[in-house]
Amino acid sequence: MREARISADPAPVVIDWDRTAVIVIDMQRDFLEPGGFGAALGNDVSKLGRAVGPIAALLKAARANGVLVIHTREGHRPDLADAPPYKVERGDPAMRIGAPGPMGRILVRGEPGHDIVPALVPAAGEPVIDKPGKGAFYETDLELILRNRRVETLVVCGVTTEVCVHTTVREANDRGFRCLVPGDGCASYFDEFHEVGLKMIAAQGGIFGFVTTTASLIETLPPAA
Repeated sequence: MREARISADPAPVVIDWDRTAVIVIDMQRDFLEPGGFGAALGNDVSKLGRAVGPIAALLKAARANGVLVIHTREGHRPDLADAPPYKVERGDPAMRIGAPGPMGRILVRGEPGHDIVPALVPAAGEPVIDKPGKGAFYETDLELILRNRRVETLVVCGVTTEVCVHTTVREANDRGFRCLVPGDGCASYFDEFHEVGLKMIAAQGGIFGFVTTTASLIETLPPAA
């Protein structure tokens, strides 16, 4: 057991790093890089780039100290059989799921834009969850992986704060996992959504989880046995 007391909002929380996993949500090229799908929609992708450095530092510390790291990617089968029609039909036809985009077919597995950004590429042996929806638990084997590893606490970071991060935290909360969300390790195209999203997680005594920082997490990581 490697217990640590983490400074957080609304209150400090004690976790066991041996039963904790870091979940990195959707740090994909199509969402973060200039010329990708996110930029093509008119978003300022530099706002998502703010989370890359803090996440990289957290991953370095987690890997050095034997903490489980899991990555997720949102995307669909090339035949779109797992994409709900209402999701596909939403928005400009030229920018829909499966349409040709700046980095290959939009939100399709195996395309260049579906890949995780080079600065956060998964290390050998780290599970990568390909998810068809916003939440990392929906139609995936994430919960099975976590239960098999006896994980009870999740450190959830990535993009975007108010969509895929928030959905995953809510799903995890309903499944009995404790969640910590490092605010500087998350980002949104919309500053106000990021701020309010974090407040919603910590509201009412931590209704969905605890909001912290990557520095607060890193400074408590003891060496692995």
